[in-house]
Formats: sequence, C-alpha cells, structure tokens
Amino acid sequence: MSRAIMDLVEKSSIKEDAPQFEIGDTVDVHLKILEGSKERIQVFSGVVIARSGSGSREMFAVRRIVAGEGVERKFPVHSPRIERIEVKRSGIVRRAKLYFLRDRVGKAVRLKERRRS
Repeated sequence: MSRAIMDLVEKSSIKEDAPQFEIGDTVDVHLKILEGSKERIQVFSGVVIARSGSGSREMFAVRRIVAGEGVERKFPVHSPRIERIEVKRSGIVRRAKLYFLRDRVGKAVRLKERRRS
C-alpha cells in the first residue's frame, strides 16, 4: 500500500524527458543559478563517475579537474534546477563506480572513447 502511494507522489516530480547518459560519459550539466532577482545558466563539465538511487531520488556524480585539483559534484537527475545535460563523449568502462579516477593524475584520467553507431 505505502509503495503505491510513494510511486504516485514520485511520478509528479520525475522528468519525462530525462537525459540518457551512462557512467564514463563526459557531460555538460547546465544549471540554473539564481543571483538576487537574476537567473543565469552555469555549465559544469566533467566525467560521470557514479549513479545512485532510483525514481525521483536518483543522483549522479560528476568529476572534473580545476587548476590541478579534482572537483566532484552530485546532482539529482530530475532536479528542476538542471536545464539540460549534454553528452560530449562516451567512455568505455567496466565498472559501475569510477572512484579509482580520484587517484589518477594527468593523462591517466582519460578513458577510451566508445564509438557511436
């Protein structure tokens, strides 16, 4: 009974046009940022290293290198603050979580690209 109620509540907050991306993909996440009364779009680009959760609670983590320092950020997939997610390139991976990239530096961070057909 309670699971059916949860599904009804979640259905209203799930995006119909949810973006299709996988772990290992390099993505641009376009976020709506509110500064005072103005709203602007800020882009966070990086590699998707993890996905977790399901339904409206689904999250994904993106990692990038800024000034030689690794920066990770987690985003809800169905957040209204995310305008869109663009997939720049797809990486070949054999893991569900790419936490091993945290220990790598420089060119070792790169993933092989998956050929799109």
